[in-house]
Amino acid sequence: MHPGAWWLWALGLGTAASRTTNPLLLALLIGVAGYVVAARRTEAPWAHSYAAFVKLALAVLLIRLAFAVILGSPIPGTHTLLTLPELPLPAWAEGIRIGGRVTAEGLTFALYDGLKLATLLICVGAANALANPARLLKSLPGALYEAGVAVVVALTFAPNLIADVQRLRAARRLRGRPDKGLRGLLQVGLPVLEGALERSVALAAAMDARGYGRTADVPPTVRRTTTALTLGGLVGVCAGTYGLLTAEGGSYGLPVLLAGLAAALAGLWLGGRRSLRTRYRPDAWGVRAWLVAASGAAVATLLILYASYAPSNSAALHPGVVPLTAPTLPLWPAAAILLGLLPAFIAPTSEHTRPKNTRKEPS
Repeated sequence: MHPGAWWLWALGLGTAASRTTNPLLLALLIGVAGYVVAARRTEAPWAHSYAAFVKLALAVLLIRLAFAVILGSPIPGTHTLLTLPELPLPAWAEGIRIGGRVTAEGLTFALYDGLKLATLLICVGAANALANPARLLKSLPGALYEAGVAVVVALTFAPNLIADVQRLRAARRLRGRPDKGLRGLLQVGLPVLEGALERSVALAAAMDARGYGRTADVPPTVRRTTTALTLGGLVGVCAGTYGLLTAEGGSYGLPVLLAGLAAALAGLWLGGRRSLRTRYRPDAWGVRAWLVAASGAAVATLLILYASYAPSNSAALHPGVVPLTAPTLPLWPAAAILLGLLPAFIAPTSEHTRPKNTRKEPS
């Protein structure tokens, strides 16, 4: 499976999560992402980072709820859960409070808001666990090669760090040594940092041996044209996006956006002529990759269309908290989210196999 297809699928789920605060739909998105990861992830080091993203999402949700309890919420409410001692603040801090009443409406609003951000993190974690970052780097245009290397190194650092910590903690448990608490953290942290330093030195040597950073000489006209197309395309993308988001720019927003994308892509294509690199066994974008990417895009598109179809549909995607009511599960958005399960059945299973033992036993 092409790694770009996994990222497009995950971004589609994340876009759908950003369009709703309904906890039932967000929980369904989390379940879809988790099922696909459980069905199609490999035994590679980056595939074990999904649990870390889930823990990070849970931490973000708890922090959001803690802020709502300590700093209060702008949502008015009548159902008081508890009253904390309020700290008096000076006059210039008007509008900010520490402590005071904690209402069920404000806490519910914080729960919906934090769950949306947690779902976005889980979708990113699903893409990070399913897509091979090294193969994703090979698929980038030549003009984005340097930036892609930096992003891939940053994305692979966290999974490798988590794998090193788990390996060292398991080794310490087998030797009967403590692996928890401050002492265990200090004794595990030094080997982890040492391994990260060795990996950085090996990566730098490998990049230098492969000629990383070397560029080809191109005519000045090509360089100026590349700069003009790239900057003009980015300006067109910004102007077109602004036009689509405002009511006054609905007529010119889409044409300007398409023209900007075309100019930016042309600039990237010309900029790739400076990069001296070849591709060994490039990843093919096959039918399965199209279906995986289309499933994520379909989830995002259907939820956007459902929200813009009628005001009542928007109310179903964003349940109110004043008055406090139980959220309901709308049928059509839930069915659209279930389309995200398609990669679990059509994506190929690439199992991580170990080399077989070919040593012959003595007769």
